[in-house]
Amino acid sequence: MTNRKLKFALFGNIYQTEKSALTQKVLTCLSAAGAALSMDVDYYKFLKETRQAELSAVETFTGDDFDADFVISMGGDGTFLQAASRVREKMIPILGVKMGRLGFLADVSPEEIEAAVNALSVGAYSIEERALIAVETDGEPLEGFGCALNDVAILKRDTASMISIRATIDGQFLNTYQADGLIVSTPTGSTAYSLSNGGPILAPGTGVFALTAVAPHSLNVRPIVLPDTSEIELTVESRSHNFLVAIDGRSAKYREGTKITLRRAPYNIKVVKRPDNRYFNTLREKMMWGADSR
Repeated sequence: MTNRKLKFALFGNIYQTEKSALTQKVLTCLSAAGAALSMDVDYYKFLKETRQAELSAVETFTGDDFDADFVISMGGDGTFLQAASRVREKMIPILGVKMGRLGFLADVSPEEIEAAVNALSVGAYSIEERALIAVETDGEPLEGFGCALNDVAILKRDTASMISIRATIDGQFLNTYQADGLIVSTPTGSTAYSLSNGGPILAPGTGVFALTAVAPHSLNVRPIVLPDTSEIELTVESRSHNFLVAIDGRSAKYREGTKITLRRAPYNIKVVKRPDNRYFNTLREKMMWGADSR
């Protein structure tokens, strides 16, 4: 057990006005535990304007200018991904507090926050290391956060015709995908966009990536699982002469012929897990396996 005051950095969803009242429960719990708290400035302003919350003891920060023992993400998995993009190589453990119904990363309910904070204070938790995909274009790292915790998707733009995506793995030609897009997923992201396109579920820590086509032209195209030590190179041809690269849902436009290189990032994201929060329990619940009473 530690007697040191814990420091938390808090991120939240500024678009969930009706759920922001739950944040006060978290703030009250952290205050009662004697924790030091800093908050993303946009979320701070949101709470002040919409909830008139009492935040006099809360510091604020912008960008990645913060330090903490733990990060708390208040929202869903999307908010968690945004928090991870701000943590980056700081490798501060992230606790996801779910404000909605569906969440694989954000799996602590507001009602459980007191027990979760107490568990952190006495060290009754574990850390899961989650791999990221680092993205380069034409050999140069992307500006900003060029890593994906969930997935990197190469997609056609708007209603344009399908695109051709030439994929090589460690210098060996794999396939030219004629499709609406191609998703390269981590195990963390295998239950997200990849799954909705028929991709495999990958358990965390398995050390692999999955390639899943989006609406492929040929029925023979199937997902493939690769070691996460692989270097994946993708080039695109498109009738519109451009395409999108989406990193955890944040997209940018590129000209056809741009070479996209994907490889495992040199650092991981640390996810806080309490002893009673098990991956396969969460998977079974979210996938509703066994819910059919027939």
